[in-house]
Amino acid sequence: MDDEEITIRLTRDQAFVLSDWLYQVMFQSDDLEGIMRDRAVWSPIYTISGTLDTTLSEIFMPDYAERLDAAKERLRADLYGDADGPTASGRDADAAPQAHQIERGTAGNHGESS
Repeated sequence: MDDEEITIRLTRDQAFVLSDWLYQVMFQSDDLEGIMRDRAVWSPIYTISGTLDTTLSEIFMPDYAERLDAAKERLRADLYGDADGPTASGRDADAAPQAHQIERGTAGNHGESS
């Protein structure tokens, strides 16, 4: 078994939005088992969630919702261009991002791993 650690780098906005999503899935919806049936996946999910929770000060701020909305808008704009309207390709901001439509690993630098 290879125990070499892997580092994943996220922008602060990416980490904040991911942290909120993980919280919703793991603690609000109580549907982690429905989403991830293989319990082996839970170990890395709990590790990622715990790391984000201990790293992000935003999750304790009184203007959490406003900060989260702003982070989501910036990420949408990064993925799609102008988040308020269609992009040059004609897709709107709610369409699947290009990263999900092309071969894994060629989606660009929206997060780095090493």
